[in-house]
Amino acid sequence: MSTALYRRYRPETFAEVIGQDHVTAPLMQALRSGRVNHAYLFSGPRGCGKTTSARILARTLNCAQNTPDNPLDTPCGVCPSCVELARGGPGSLDVVEIDAASHNGVDDARELRERAAFAPARDRYKIFILDEAHMVTPQGFNALLKLVEEPPEHVKFVFATTEPDKVIGTIRSRTHHYPFRLVPPDVLGPYLEELCAAEGVSIGSGVVPLVTRAGGGSVRDSLSVMDQLIAGAEGGVVEYERAVALLGFTHATLLDDVVDALAARDGASIFRVVDHVIATGHEPRRFVEDVLERLRDLIVIAVSGDEAQAVLRDQPADQLERMRAQAQHLGVAELSRAADLVNAALTEMTGATSPRLHLELLMARLLLPGADDGAAGFAARLDRLERGGLGNVVVPPAAGTPTGSDAAAPAPAATAPPSGLTGPAAVRAALRPTRAATPPA
Repeated sequence: MSTALYRRYRPETFAEVIGQDHVTAPLMQALRSGRVNHAYLFSGPRGCGKTTSARILARTLNCAQNTPDNPLDTPCGVCPSCVELARGGPGSLDVVEIDAASHNGVDDARELRERAAFAPARDRYKIFILDEAHMVTPQGFNALLKLVEEPPEHVKFVFATTEPDKVIGTIRSRTHHYPFRLVPPDVLGPYLEELCAAEGVSIGSGVVPLVTRAGGGSVRDSLSVMDQLIAGAEGGVVEYERAVALLGFTHATLLDDVVDALAARDGASIFRVVDHVIATGHEPRRFVEDVLERLRDLIVIAVSGDEAQAVLRDQPADQLERMRAQAQHLGVAELSRAADLVNAALTEMTGATSPRLHLELLMARLLLPGADDGAAGFAARLDRLERGGLGNVVVPPAAGTPTGSDAAAPAPAATAPPSGLTGPAAVRAALRPTRAATPPA
């Protein structure tokens, strides 16, 4: 039975921790200068390296080569303490990991105080790592307060939590607080590619962005997703189609079909896509989320121009070219209006009893900018008119329009734009309504 990737590739030094330089750099400097605090609080989202960093800190502090005369910021990896605390090692008697979710009461705090009174069995420090520290009750924290405030010289504490606000202030104020962050895709993506190369696995184009998106910036979650894809890969190749189907994302081709149909005002095509989404068992809300993600990318391209590639690093070159053409065809105003409608539809679809109905109504609203009397709808229509995209649009006569013999009367001359105006400015001036003269009393 194979070991999970996140366990097999767990960092053993601070240099191996990715995306947390704002934490690892000052910790390594504190180790080098010998100014290590007696208590630390590591906070941040799950899977970002809090517990791993706590273990690395403990491993470095208790390394046999790390002495007051020769402070180190990296464990040697060969002494008995380093071997015991290594990846897959048995653990050390002098480094105690406590699951605070199940040991969170006053009695557990009293037991910890009793254990802290004893000197280390072999190493320099006795280090207590409290994982899920926010689960400790206020009474339990209060029982620990005196020990955390004035611990023995041989005791160090590391609290790890996803919710630092739930750690009482009197404890927080006695620790050095280091906030961990989600790892950005431009850091996590290359790391996953290196890992797959080390595993001898080939990954298809577009797979890594799917994994980083599914992992949400969490290294552990991303490694779990990649582990699942590798386990199901045929011939050592992780294919894009299988990754899309397994992770539940919408295929890029399907998103292209939606955007192209929207640009062409092709209602038949866009509803065929909706029917395909439902028939293949896709989650409608996930499909709408993917459409919103695509609209966001198109807005970035429309606004940034040639600089968009610096923002959309995870997009293949051919896909980026297609998206440039789509953004140019739709325009910023129409893309912005579509994104607003899709974002509102996501809220409406939460807990909806008929998600397909909401999806079809959303597509109808996207196809009919004329049905939107607001500023966004007017801006979209004007933008499309300026780009010559309205074509032969038949406008129905408004109520009260003269018919019959009255209709034969010559129409008044169109209002000419003010002199000196050309292009879009002239179009806006011609469309601007004129104020009717006030009849005499």
